[in-house]
Amino acid sequence: MPRQFDGSRVRAVRRGKDLHQKELAEMVGVSAPTVARWESGQDFPKGEKLPAIAVALGQPLDALFPHDGPPDLQLLRCDAGLSVAQAAAAIGTSRVPVSYAESGRRRLNDAYVQPLAKAYGVTEEALLDAQDCSFGLRPRVSRDQQSSAPRTVGEKINYLLEYGYVGQEAPSDEEIARLVNEHAGVVAVTADDIAALRTGATTEASEVVRAGLAHALQVDLDLLRDDAELDPKARQFMEGLRFLTSIHRGQILGLAARGNSSGLSAEMMAHINQLVGELKHKLPEVQDGE
Repeated sequence: MPRQFDGSRVRAVRRGKDLHQKELAEMVGVSAPTVARWESGQDFPKGEKLPAIAVALGQPLDALFPHDGPPDLQLLRCDAGLSVAQAAAAIGTSRVPVSYAESGRRRLNDAYVQPLAKAYGVTEEALLDAQDCSFGLRPRVSRDQQSSAPRTVGEKINYLLEYGYVGQEAPSDEEIARLVNEHAGVVAVTADDIAALRTGATTEASEVVRAGLAHALQVDLDLLRDDAELDPKARQFMEGLRFLTSIHRGQILGLAARGNSSGLSAEMMAHINQLVGELKHKLPEVQDGE
């Protein structure tokens, strides 16, 4: 997933450093009007320019331009400050293998893996993991990622409330309790019980309550089981919700469509397309081959 670019934040950091637009432009290798367009939101820098901007402003790349999820090939290239043409030159080929691998159309030839990893300043294993991401496959999950994933029923309720109600108001504890009780046919929970689950005051929930929660939050019951790590389908669903919400909130401003190799449902793809269409004016134009 691409890094998030916020022109107003760049402007604030630049001014805090007592830098003029012209000075920043010279340090990054562009014109002052280009920097002005970035900061006003009229245009967006190419991803490979972000490391130079961060260095010029004396900011960590991840802090100034955060991103969600594991890196894909495009992110590795951009973080190395390389264009597609420069990456191709590093492995002695045309731009086609690099572009095709980044867009999930054709994997890199084995002979390109070692030199490209060297050019990007990463291990071969990291490059192959990033290639899996470009093809819609999730790499091995680290311990940090496992520990940060929602595990308990309360954590999952919070996650669904935060990311599952794009463009609409999430239900209150009272509303959730009412829907759970309607589904159960008895008074199984109160609003205080729901609040206790969400705050972690309790982690216990009966099968009746879990089934009612699945009904209330419109998810599969299996998603609300307690587990140390979500299964692939559940993780894909959870990340899909966060992805949609990020688009809707305008947090993802650099987006290049990569098709549907990850197996998202037709309904979710339709929702993605609708949201991207609504935010088209915020998205940079994607140039062919880049």
